[in-house]
Amino acid sequence: MGNKNTAVLVGSCVVGLVADALCFQTAQVAQADSPNVVVILTDDQGWGDLSLNGNTNLSTPNIDSLARDGASFESFYVCPVCSPTRAEFLTGRYHPRSGVYSTSAGGERMDVDEQTIADVFKSAGYTTAAFGKWHNGMQYPYHPNGRGFDYFYGFCSGHWGNYFDPMLERNGQLTTGKGFLVDDLTNNAIKFIEQHRKQPFFVYLPYNTPHSPMQVPDEFWNRFQEKELRMHHRDGEEKENPLHLRAALAMCENIDWNVGRLLKKLDELDLTNDTIVVFFHDNGPNGARWNGEMKGRKGSTDEGGVRSPLLIRYPAKLKAGTREPQIAAAIDLLPTLSELAGIEHTPKKKLDGMSLVPLLTDTAASWPDRLIFNHWRGRVSVRSQRYRYDGKGQLFEMTTDPGQRTPIQNEKVASKMRTAVEAWKQELLPELESDDRPFIVGHPDYKYTQIPARDAKTIGGIERSNRFPNCSFFSNWKTLDDRITWDVEVPADGKFEVQIYYTCPAADVGSTFELTFQGAKLASKITETHDPPLQGAEHDRFPRAESYVKDFKPLSMGTIELKKGNGKLSLRATDIPGSQVMDFRLMMLTRIE
Repeated sequence: MGNKNTAVLVGSCVVGLVADALCFQTAQVAQADSPNVVVILTDDQGWGDLSLNGNTNLSTPNIDSLARDGASFESFYVCPVCSPTRAEFLTGRYHPRSGVYSTSAGGERMDVDEQTIADVFKSAGYTTAAFGKWHNGMQYPYHPNGRGFDYFYGFCSGHWGNYFDPMLERNGQLTTGKGFLVDDLTNNAIKFIEQHRKQPFFVYLPYNTPHSPMQVPDEFWNRFQEKELRMHHRDGEEKENPLHLRAALAMCENIDWNVGRLLKKLDELDLTNDTIVVFFHDNGPNGARWNGEMKGRKGSTDEGGVRSPLLIRYPAKLKAGTREPQIAAAIDLLPTLSELAGIEHTPKKKLDGMSLVPLLTDTAASWPDRLIFNHWRGRVSVRSQRYRYDGKGQLFEMTTDPGQRTPIQNEKVASKMRTAVEAWKQELLPELESDDRPFIVGHPDYKYTQIPARDAKTIGGIERSNRFPNCSFFSNWKTLDDRITWDVEVPADGKFEVQIYYTCPAADVGSTFELTFQGAKLASKITETHDPPLQGAEHDRFPRAESYVKDFKPLSMGTIELKKGNGKLSLRATDIPGSQVMDFRLMMLTRIE
């Protein structure tokens, strides 16, 4: 994997020092008939969480309409968890190739020398935007604005702690969302489409639900609170948690409502015919619920953990009601969408995906019996059109046993697939053996650097609010020996304004603390109490596993000059008059020169 960071920018514009500025690359202007593209990706929604696929527990008419009016793939595959699927969609390459091996603490980042689908469309003259959960890196150039997206609104972390009026960011600058998060993301995507309807746009809409915490507006929850559910997990209703199940179904109906709002806006703007709309999920369901007869759920490399719907609507060119039986995967979307849009794309690195356009347009004279690999934490499963060879070395005939209930004995096929898996492992998994990439602080082409508790290490007694780091904060900071540190690279000299986001009860106000890096030092003091309660439980429909959050307050520390180089960025206390220093959520550096 290696350190590929410093100032590499692949096909991306420089956003520079104005947070809300949109930059446009004009070297290659798109033709007037270039179709718009909207890609909707949901989080932890299973293949079975659509009425399209036979689930009578819920109704998803708007999503279902994409299959009715476009094309649907019967066997489409993603990764077992979030960030790897996003990386494969964005790059057209299996996720180990881009350095993605985890869902937090830096392992979710795509190497910056990867070319993304947004880079491709941007270079063709499209204006590009992403709204939602990014989960492939936070600090520029890992940030969406450094990966080909002119505009970003949402959050870069792997999960978020509160879905109602949450802390979000807009092009790197922190802001506050309005209302329920999925509704808010849709509102912003619709506004962007309205503003850019006269030019070709590429909109990526990665929703954050039904990922936990299980929060959803009353209107949708009330539909399921007492509803009789007739379809259940393949191993019986006793495997399910009723509250979690009902919340997930309610969240899926909310997603459908928002998809409907977006499709209606395309109609109103007379954009439907010339807009490609894509819908898929990032992994299997995040709980035990009906998912066909498939084995596995989120985190599994079995069929149920990696099978997703793929719906593509493009009225100008694709026949309504097309059903495609050939296997396909998230790695195929970059070459497919670029070809559908008429973009002549020469990849900078070899793609693992292939264009599905011949299947979509019924022009394929023949089609290979390809292999699609699914990987997570060293486990590799491989799917052909007929078979799945699982992570334990068992072979299944998927056409007659879609639930993977009975392994078969076919040494000829098993040997071929075993050999393919071993070759795949040897080629790709060494990429993940080491990660020496520091977190980038103060990139000269971007104004803002967010440095969260998620990416930090601690020394001493400081405690993380939850074992899942993505939306966590630090507490129990009680001694002068305690430290919060980040392994960072500063790619260029600069002067920065520094803010921290904290809470502190009145009895503990008065602590002094300092930020240091390579000899630079900035001291500050907590002079104001800010002691809000934990938030999130009041909206949860099911007890969460992740951290609750707080309304953290910004404190301006002043300015610091950082010199180019690598080292530890460190926070430590110099005086603690009370019982603790503070609870710490994140630090923001704003480049001023």
